[in-house]
Parts: sequence; structure tokens; C-alpha cells
Amino acid sequence: MTESTEDKPLTAMLEVRNLEVAYGKIVAVKQISFSVEQGQVVSLIGTNGAGKTTTLRTISGLLRPTQGEIWFQGERIDNVAAHDIVTRGLAHSPEGRRIFPRLTVEENLLLGAFSRRDPAGVRTDLDSAYDLFPILGERRKQPAGTFSGGEQQMLAMGRAMMSRPKLMMLDEPSMGLSPIMMKRIMSTVTELQRQGTTILLVEQNAQAALKRADYGYVLEVGQIKLSGTGRELLVNDDVRKAYLGED
Repeated sequence: MTESTEDKPLTAMLEVRNLEVAYGKIVAVKQISFSVEQGQVVSLIGTNGAGKTTTLRTISGLLRPTQGEIWFQGERIDNVAAHDIVTRGLAHSPEGRRIFPRLTVEENLLLGAFSRRDPAGVRTDLDSAYDLFPILGERRKQPAGTFSGGEQQMLAMGRAMMSRPKLMMLDEPSMGLSPIMMKRIMSTVTELQRQGTTILLVEQNAQAALKRADYGYVLEVGQIKLSGTGRELLVNDDVRKAYLGED
């Protein structure tokens, strides 16, 4: 178990260094540093307002940091446009799903491949999304807005997959889902890792996230307070009391 990370060589797939993000005068993320190694599932856990979503939005280019650096596969990306970050192999499935409700399931999925110029590969990946989420294939011509919350989450994850990412960021994939649907979504995280996708997972269900995490970080009020393997954090007394509902 360690406290917040120190400077390290740029060897990881994703390296966040001394990142600070502000909304006007309010500093939401305060000089955090962490890394994601290729093939890992890394979880960021914390309460509402801890800075988790802000961190992901900054990595994906939707927000700009006030300080710090973000490196992806050895290239600095904190000044790169969001659509260019996607083409480099980093996809973001956002909090709240953000699907296009009036478009069909298949149209939503194809929007995830907007930057690609390989029609045969896109078709192959579309079939892969249908294999992973059979309900999407069965209802591919149905408007996405008619789906349940869990089905929309599958669609959001499938859409992110369509860019063929090397690293996928998932923001609160189990939010508002039934226990059964949450288990299915979390099992999909494990399957994506098995298929070779690196995962950065933001999740309020700390137990579900840490069970699947190779490594995890605990954010509190914009700062990393603890880090360790998923197993280490699951048995940490402070984590158990604050995030697992245990005495």
C-alpha cells in the first residue's frame, strides 16, 4: 500500500502527472498522478465530487488541465483535440451513457467508428459487439431510446469499442442498474480485458470495481489518498469503512 504516486519514468500506456483541473476558481482535481499499464484494469473510486469524472473528461480531451501532463503510449495528449485522441486508441464511455435516443442501435454503434476508414474492419467489430451483447444484435434496428438503462449501458460500451481502442475509459457503468444487470456489465469489463483491452474504470460501487481491478486509486476531494492493488484496497480498513459500508 502506498500514498499518492511519485514521479516515475514514462513507461505505462497511460501516465497522468501532477494533473490539476479547475472550473473557474474551483479546483476539482489537485495535482494527481497515476498510471495505467497495458492490459490492466485500473479503478478510480471515491464519493461524488471527488474528481473522478473530471479526470476522465480531461484525459479524453473534453476539458483542459490548468497544470500537469497526460501521456498516452509515449505521446503527450493534454493539448490534443478530443477526436484526435480517439484516433490514437483511447475511447471514453461517459457517465450517463449519452447515447443518441432517436437513432437505431446500429447507427449509434457506427458513430463510434466515425474516425475509421476500414469498412471491412468496422463490420467485423460490429459483429464482435453483437457477439458480446446479443441483445444489441437482436434489436439493431430499434431506436436506442426505447432501451432500458442496462441495455443503453451495453450500447454505450459497444459504441466505445467500435473505435477499436487500446484503452477504454468507463465512467460509472453500473449507475442506476439492477444488481443482475450490474453483474453483467462488470463481467463484460473482465471479458474486454481478456480480449486485450486496457480499462480505466470509474465506479461508485467500490467492491465491484476493486474485485476486478489489478490496481486502484482512492480519490478524495480531488486528491489521491490511497493506492494499491485491488485486493489490498478491498481489505484496507479505511476503504472498507468509507466505501464498502463495513464497520
